[in-house]
Amino acid sequence: MKDSYGRDINYLRISLTENCNLKCIYCLPEDFSPKQYNERNILSEKNVLSIAEAAKEMGINKIRLTGGEPLLRKDIVSIVSGIKKIGIDEIYITTNGILLADKAEKLKSAGLSGINVSLDTLDENQFKEITRGGKLSKVLEGIEKSSDCGLKVKINSVILKGINENAIKSLAEITLKKDIDVRFIELMPVGQGRKFTGIKNEEIYNLLQNLFQFNNNFFEIKGVAKYYKLKNSIGEIGFISPVNSCFCESCNKIRITSDGNIKRCLNINGHKNIKKYLDEGAGKEIIKDILKDEIFKKPEKHLFGKENKDEEMKNMNQIGG
Repeated sequence: MKDSYGRDINYLRISLTENCNLKCIYCLPEDFSPKQYNERNILSEKNVLSIAEAAKEMGINKIRLTGGEPLLRKDIVSIVSGIKKIGIDEIYITTNGILLADKAEKLKSAGLSGINVSLDTLDENQFKEITRGGKLSKVLEGIEKSSDCGLKVKINSVILKGINENAIKSLAEITLKKDIDVRFIELMPVGQGRKFTGIKNEEIYNLLQNLFQFNNNFFEIKGVAKYYKLKNSIGEIGFISPVNSCFCESCNKIRITSDGNIKRCLNINGHKNIKKYLDEGAGKEIIKDILKDEIFKKPEKHLFGKENKDEEMKNMNQIGG
């Protein structure tokens, strides 16, 4: 399925909940209170699988489940299993990792391909500060369990000026010892993220080059990330630079929030709610038509930092990352 700019859209991100068991400072306000959910106000497992089935017939071959924290969903393993049975070969989850150790093996058996773990530091006190009370050891245990059971693990790190710049070196060093990719993602000016200043990936690259040196024989572009290897490393270092190196011309994704709003772009309000149609009994062809229409209307660029009447003002947990 192509949008109006000729981009092939084959990647769907579905948020399963706005709730989270952490309150990261650039994602959630300090006074955030978890919502009480039921099938009337959140995508049900049946909704998710109906969307996945329609999306597959349109050429979607990769689905990522996000949040909030998707592992809070008690039906998460069943959802992964259902998506796999539909025929989606690439299924991923983005998680903060707190609940991962207890679920990794079940998720792998259900058909999960890999895990992206949001982790911005390896320092316990710094981790507590950024997450407002999270326990680092639980995340590290989850990463270990996931790797051991055969899930591909990627660590996503956001570096904030004056907060965790000193974490760059230790995060990068993970790739020297383990077959785990560490990806530095520039802070996006969305929701609470507007209150902080991020570090450009160019600065992080130069720092790591001075500290370790990169392997000049390795460079790869996978999706929106540019990958490098430190000398003698096992894993890879990835850079995702949505702000300072816009990659919108190669965007291949569309998003659906946990309450069913289709988002054509991370920085654009959702205009159509697909859950409403599903709950009213809409068949697969109607769902496909809705998705096709929204995909075709994807904007050319995200317009971060520019005047945009449709700018997304919600926090990251509400839009699924």
